[in-house]
Amino acid sequence: MAEPPTKRRRLSSDEDHDSSQDTLYSRGKKPASSSSVFPPISPPRTKKAKTRTCIASPFRLTTIRDLPDECNVGAVSLGDLIGDPLVAELWDFNYLHDIDFLLGHLDEDTRALTRVHVVHGFWKREDPNRVLLQEQARQYKNVTLHTAYMPEMFGTHHSKMLILFRHDDMAQVIIHTANMIAKDWTNMTNGVWASPPLPKQSNSQLETTPAVGSGERFKADLTNYLRAYNKMRNVCGSLVQELASYDFSSVRGALVASVPGKHDLEESVIASYWGWAGLRNVLKNVPVQAGHSDIAIQISSIATLGANDTWLQRTLFDSLTMSYFRPEEDAFSFKPRPDLKVIFPTPDEIRRSLDGYESGGSIHTKTQSAAQAKQLQYLRPLFHHWANDSARGVLGSTSASRGGDPAASRDAGRKRAAPHIKTYIRYGEKSIDWALLTSANLSRQAWGDALNSAGEVRIASWEIGVLVWPELLAGDAEARMVGTFKTDEPERDDEAGDGTSPVVGLRIPYDLPLQKYGNTEVPWVATIGYAEPDRMGRIWPGY
Repeated sequence: MAEPPTKRRRLSSDEDHDSSQDTLYSRGKKPASSSSVFPPISPPRTKKAKTRTCIASPFRLTTIRDLPDECNVGAVSLGDLIGDPLVAELWDFNYLHDIDFLLGHLDEDTRALTRVHVVHGFWKREDPNRVLLQEQARQYKNVTLHTAYMPEMFGTHHSKMLILFRHDDMAQVIIHTANMIAKDWTNMTNGVWASPPLPKQSNSQLETTPAVGSGERFKADLTNYLRAYNKMRNVCGSLVQELASYDFSSVRGALVASVPGKHDLEESVIASYWGWAGLRNVLKNVPVQAGHSDIAIQISSIATLGANDTWLQRTLFDSLTMSYFRPEEDAFSFKPRPDLKVIFPTPDEIRRSLDGYESGGSIHTKTQSAAQAKQLQYLRPLFHHWANDSARGVLGSTSASRGGDPAASRDAGRKRAAPHIKTYIRYGEKSIDWALLTSANLSRQAWGDALNSAGEVRIASWEIGVLVWPELLAGDAEARMVGTFKTDEPERDDEAGDGTSPVVGLRIPYDLPLQKYGNTEVPWVATIGYAEPDRMGRIWPGY
């Protein structure tokens, strides 16, 4: 590998350790003190109370240019993620790319030396997006374009991931929700999950059946995902080979991804599963609370799901409700089916957003056709606001709407930053059971059709995400996950639980409590024109 450049940015890991990670991965024991043969002269010291371990949110938000600093605490920019001069090689997987924008966020002194790979899904030679990428790439000797395997006519390469290799022999996997264009990294709400720095591994032996959520399983699933690109030609072969030499043992998260094609569910137990089947396979290993719960699906696009809700309820929602209850809760506890909520902005929320109607060009659903009108009918009872400050909205009454406190109003600091983020969160009565950050919207193309008669799942698009839960991150069955707002850090003096069990934060991108749509409210539809001016005085003609 090439020698590192002379300019070196001080790394946060050099000095500014995350105390929660120190507690989690380097717990030490005090040496035993010798007992005295003489009685103590003064009373014995009071035994110190056990301190609570607090773990920062595994998901972070991207910075919003036009919001005050208090709303960007803990948020990250693209420069924060890829701007270190030690980045030697970068792989960019995405739907939309602007190569000039991407390279503009690499370190200015080393960007011409960084090997950059751009993986896209524009397989038609005459596609304007493909032509533009080729024109941009020709300007840079260090940029290589790769076209993803696209077997489905109406599928897209929608995954959003960065893989970095550094001059100090460290690697990093970053899974996020933003297209690689300026608009998504400016005033749109997006989310990021970043692995810890991954060192070279000392040996190559892996467990034969690594546990779901472990670093070994994450590596196996990521490697299988990348190998799927090579079905017709070598796209990611060198990347798979390079990642094989890195140690993923510090990773805590389950990869939930989609690979286009038809997939047999009768494969071996060590195979990777994709789409809703992969989601289901992960969630059956995730413990949840008994009692009432909500599953909040927050997305930026809703495709045509069908004239009735069969796919939504029996394929996707059945997969989302998969879980297990611990023995102490399973026998006699009340375990109703969770309530499903769909968080999606209204025209008024788009109109009042920082970029006004322009932000709505990235947020999609349709209601004009007869089938789409029927879909709106069964989705309407599920719809909830993004900003949750509508004069016509109706206050919800269940777990996610309350945020754990019926009287609490929690400000996420993103109500005016229109959502391009996608999150799926299960809220229990006392805390959050699990959370998924993903590129996958509410669509059959992303999650896959229902199982066919041959026992296969058909998926159209590439997607990728990471699912986490409190016990996985804290290594403690008593750990709780709580929402954090305008910060990644949970409150140490949180009074719930036993007062000493670990608390894991989860950065929530929307305000709580949730509001249901009012009787006359409808979702934003970009193909419809809107005559009421937005905050910049512009109207929207539709397209």
